[in-house]
Amino acid sequence: MFDHVVLTVSDLARSVAFYEAALRPLGVRTRVSYPGHAGHAPLEGFGDGDERYLLLREGKPDSTAVHLAFRAKSRKAVKAFHEAAMSAGARDNGPPGVREHYFPDYYAAYVLDPDGYNVEAVYGTSS
Repeated sequence: MFDHVVLTVSDLARSVAFYEAALRPLGVRTRVSYPGHAGHAPLEGFGDGDERYLLLREGKPDSTAVHLAFRAKSRKAVKAFHEAAMSAGARDNGPPGVREHYFPDYYAAYVLDPDGYNVEAVYGTSS
């Protein structure tokens, strides 16, 4: 559905390093960089093989404005995302596990990124 999402972060270099580590277990390896122009901030980001992008720009973050959920290919990938994100400086916001209150096989993990955004990896028939 979405082509791209732009997330405002307080420290661009720190967030690039965080998302690079956290998204690697989910197979997201494509990096994009846009130098910006008059009226448009520089962007750094990540894409998948289908050309969907998470783009980051430096500014004043609002961690209550966005929740990001990334689709994982397996439960193992969800666990690897959580471990990689935690190693990259995330705060735990829900360890890997089944969330039956969403769907019977909804398996997810949640972390808070360096700016406090709630970031999720999810695997299951609903994803």
